[in-house]
Amino acid sequence: MKIVVLDGYSANPGDLSWDALKELGDLTVYPRTSTKQIVECSKEADIILLNKVKITKEVIEKLPKLKYIGILATGYNIVDTAYARERGIVVSNIPAYSTDSVVQMTFAHILNITNQVGHYAELVRNNRWSSSKDFCFWDTPLTELSGKTMGIVGLGNIGMRVATIARQFGMDVFALTSKESANLPSGIQKTTLNGLLSIADILSLHCPLNQNTNQLINAERLAMMKPGSILINTGRGQLVDEEAVAHALATGRLSGYGADVMAIEPPSKDNPLLKQPHAFFTPHIAWASKEARTRLISVAIENVKAFIEGRPQNIV
Repeated sequence: MKIVVLDGYSANPGDLSWDALKELGDLTVYPRTSTKQIVECSKEADIILLNKVKITKEVIEKLPKLKYIGILATGYNIVDTAYARERGIVVSNIPAYSTDSVVQMTFAHILNITNQVGHYAELVRNNRWSSSKDFCFWDTPLTELSGKTMGIVGLGNIGMRVATIARQFGMDVFALTSKESANLPSGIQKTTLNGLLSIADILSLHCPLNQNTNQLINAERLAMMKPGSILINTGRGQLVDEEAVAHALATGRLSGYGADVMAIEPPSKDNPLLKQPHAFFTPHIAWASKEARTRLISVAIENVKAFIEGRPQNIV
């Protein structure tokens, strides 16, 4: 069984091991694979694993030996799953491996915006505190989370955990969710998108990207949000209209935008959001803790093993 990993570096830059995967077949691991290289690298493969490499219908048509596609992530919009099914190719993903890490990053962004930790750490490093006339100083608003309203779009594994932690901070939690109100934990109230936008002090996005959620947060919906509210996006960059978010920051409609994702990654240097002082970004690393990546590779290997044994799992 020929196994090819097309972009192994992001999941495993060298601190983890592919040895267990080697035991399942003839393994080749490419750190990165460009669009032009996909077919050449995969033409002999029975199994391919990938993180962000796009597997289109046109690619699949050129890979007659391909039997299995393992996505080294939860989202699977990079693969033409409908055509893969038509060809009898099994596609699986890695569900819920990074929940704790993404939730942690969500609150890292929230706390950075409300407490300005990075800003003050830099000022102290530059001797602002050392030259202060008082025992303390601050030059930005400092915001307490208790009593504020957290709005959450999507109550999957991550959204539900965010809601639980927000409650521990003393926040009122409202959510846009397909779940029935009667099935929600105490303290989480279901509402509409318009209702959510109108009451949230902090709005956090945890829904999948699809045709209904692409640019879900646009200029019209940003105008419905409370002046000075905070927007958090650790889901997908395309959930927001980035130009509209940049404008909302520039006009004060938003007081902060914290994101781990952008619509195009890496972003172009002229992305308008990068010029906004109240926009804070991490480079799509919420999933990348060593603990989460260890789980990812472990489940990916179990997915391959299950497929080889004729009992495929985590099929999408």
